[in-house]
Amino acid sequence: MFDIPFLRPNLVKKDQFISNFKKIEESRVYTNYGPLNNLFEERVITQMFDGTGSAVTVQNATLGLMLSISQSKRPTGKYAVMPSFTFAATPLAAEWCGLIPYFLDIEPENWQMDREQLEQTVKLLGDEIAVVVPYATFGSPMDRSVYNKLQQQGIPVVIDAAASFGTITSEEEAMHFGKGFEGAVVFSFHATKSFGIGEGGLVYSVDQDLIKRIRQAGNFGFSSNRESVIQGLNSKISEYTAAIALATLDHFKAVQENRKTIYQYYLQELRHTGLLEQGWSIQKLQGSVVHQFISILSPDPHSNQEVVELLASNSIEARTYFSPACHQQKQFQSYPHSTLDVTEYIAKHIVSLPLWEELDQKIIQRIVKVLESLGREKTR
Repeated sequence: MFDIPFLRPNLVKKDQFISNFKKIEESRVYTNYGPLNNLFEERVITQMFDGTGSAVTVQNATLGLMLSISQSKRPTGKYAVMPSFTFAATPLAAEWCGLIPYFLDIEPENWQMDREQLEQTVKLLGDEIAVVVPYATFGSPMDRSVYNKLQQQGIPVVIDAAASFGTITSEEEAMHFGKGFEGAVVFSFHATKSFGIGEGGLVYSVDQDLIKRIRQAGNFGFSSNRESVIQGLNSKISEYTAAIALATLDHFKAVQENRKTIYQYYLQELRHTGLLEQGWSIQKLQGSVVHQFISILSPDPHSNQEVVELLASNSIEARTYFSPACHQQKQFQSYPHSTLDVTEYIAKHIVSLPLWEELDQKIIQRIVKVLESLGREKTR
């Protein structure tokens, strides 16, 4: 056990959703896109996307990616173009859809898919591209203009926005990330996410027909007479999950503000200690992100494993998202890829630091103080 664990999920308490459970008992509807599920989808569109677009819930974001890719991909294509610096769920979803992941590098400051490489890859692969799957790295907004252009060219785009629920694109636009996008945007509601409900997810798009197809495919591909007419599976959430999601939405604003405050504490301490001038670096962000955790790059010549071990020796738990990167993992090593110099550097240096809602500035000071001691313990 660590004195300071990496994550401590803090879902809504039973007194906040028990009234919704009573509604389930009264309706005796427990699943199959029931009334609480439908209410949650409606409230998300109204509260988070200003009434623009449509959404459908899924049991988890991996199923959301699978359904979105299967209902978006070009039938003659074989490649799913994506960054290697992402969670394994993304290439796995492509595999389940019969596609070959094609890995690209990321940009060194924002850690998102390299736009120049993407342009070159589109020219190289042409009609062999079935879908492009960019990742909104650690919840950060991305430049959507590139992907809007691909959509207009007839190349489908599915955005992996697993940690982006609650992300605001910029102070000027002040809108939720993904709003108005014609492709699919997939969010995760896993317990460790900022909007955590235990297990769950959501697919958003301004394309209502796309969302209807995903909803149908998520219910065994059934038509209105319960005949399976398209490739489907079962991705529906229960009404109990929807009840928790509704209560979580009621209290999400407080979670957003709390996590933003914790992120600012980290920035304050990193600047106060001068670590950002000593070779440490963090992801360049735009807009406002509801952080799941804090990721930082260790300075040369120190690897992330060295940092994780140093933190562990001080009873602080840290992780290394995403190290190894996907192309370095056994399941995906044989797949084609571009040069991946930035990805491999970041995978060697990235350290993900604790973030949970009870963290205070004193605990963060303790974490950063340990980071500050990196290398010194060897000179004593």
